[in-house]
Amino acid sequence: MTNRLSGLAKVDDDQRVGTDATAGKGNGVDGINEGAMRGGEPKEQPWEGLPEKTVDVPPDGGYGWVCVACVATINGHTWGLNSSYAVFLAYYLSNNIFPNATALEYAFIGGLSISQALIISPVATMTTRLYGTRTTLLIGVLFETASFIAASFASEIWHLFLSQGICFGWGMGFQFVGSVVIAPQWFTNRRSLANGIAAAGSGLGGLTYSLAAQAMIKSIGLPWAFRTLGIIAFVVNTTCSLLIKDRNKQIGSSQLSFDYRLFKRPQFLGLLAFGFLSMLGYVVLLFSLPNYARRVGMTASQGSIIGAVFNLGQALGRPPIGYFSDSLGRLNMASSMTALCGVFCLLIWIFAKSFGVLILFAILGGTVAGTYWAVVGPITTEVIGIVDLSSALSITWLVLVLPTTFSEPIGLEIVALNGTYTGAILFTGFMYLGAACILWLVRAWKIGELEEKEANLRTEGLIRPKAGVDEGIGAQTTGQSSAILSKSSFVKRMIMWRRV
Repeated sequence: MTNRLSGLAKVDDDQRVGTDATAGKGNGVDGINEGAMRGGEPKEQPWEGLPEKTVDVPPDGGYGWVCVACVATINGHTWGLNSSYAVFLAYYLSNNIFPNATALEYAFIGGLSISQALIISPVATMTTRLYGTRTTLLIGVLFETASFIAASFASEIWHLFLSQGICFGWGMGFQFVGSVVIAPQWFTNRRSLANGIAAAGSGLGGLTYSLAAQAMIKSIGLPWAFRTLGIIAFVVNTTCSLLIKDRNKQIGSSQLSFDYRLFKRPQFLGLLAFGFLSMLGYVVLLFSLPNYARRVGMTASQGSIIGAVFNLGQALGRPPIGYFSDSLGRLNMASSMTALCGVFCLLIWIFAKSFGVLILFAILGGTVAGTYWAVVGPITTEVIGIVDLSSALSITWLVLVLPTTFSEPIGLEIVALNGTYTGAILFTGFMYLGAACILWLVRAWKIGELEEKEANLRTEGLIRPKAGVDEGIGAQTTGQSSAILSKSSFVKRMIMWRRV
């Protein structure tokens, strides 16, 4: 039996058991129940006593695709707009809009918008529980719109901290928390593909608004550029918020802002460490490429193009990451693509001194740099389960506040200390490699969990024995059957291949 069993509470198409012993049709729960009835006596079900809500099977499509399109559009008009901050940064520095403001202060504004989006997540989760997903999204739309309007009247640097940093971050956070769990609720087999498509919206938005913001600033001026972006975000995100439908009632989502019991699970701590290191690398990469281009002798226009190409890479890379995650394994894909980004940084970016080579790195690095955002929902569901997903993600967002706030300032301080970007590039590359190594450990744990569950189900007689192993040997005791499929050693699980 090579099918993966990610938990009795999560039965999807690639995790069904007992279908070989039954008619082969219907959902996985029916297959197990029929298999348990063999011999005339029903066997005790492993989930006996658990709430019925834990066996909900998502439709894996249908209106879910409308929701995916809406989430992708919201991502484009939140995270994508945030990616265009590099254009505003270049304008601030070159035109001395805010006297006495330093580059480090501007760097903190970019990081602050991301960290505030994450730090507001418990409030957004509580709002979702009390008032629903749609209300949470609309609150975020109002905050985001207000941030652009307020920024258009900014005359001091602290005005930008409040508007483009904190207020925009809160708006982005409410919309992110309200929308990030939607795709996993609607999909099973194609969950990672759906999440990848949704995440690609941020790359497309970053590409579009990196170019559009520069054009608007040049043609209508900075204040009206802000106001125009605010109006666009309000109209588009409001429409998407009204179209999105969640499945919280069907799956029985806990919607707890904090479930401290999750900290007792080592695999969850591994996911947190994976996200922490990934963000230390990602934020430096996201905001540094245009400035790096200018440091090596390119023009501001070339720098903005490189930033736009990087966002294009994110848009192109995230759907394939999601697609192959469903076929090759979500943890396999996430860890390998994260490691690949680190390799690109250390082998291409560090030697990129010409426009052509930097464009190559931007497109290649962009395809894998945002792997975390493409997989965070599916791999958290894989490891923690759909019922505790909202609580797990709320804790995750808070843990990511520190790296997202200080990553870019750390990168700029390394540049200031060494006089070149070499140290910052090494820092970025090794953060990605470290994140990949930690997730590989989580993968090894997951394989062990699957092996244990397969052994338990075989002991209960709920799955057929493997051909050539149990069949033809004769009747076996429960202990013998369990021993045949015992858990491998951790070292073996580190090097073995399995779709997980």
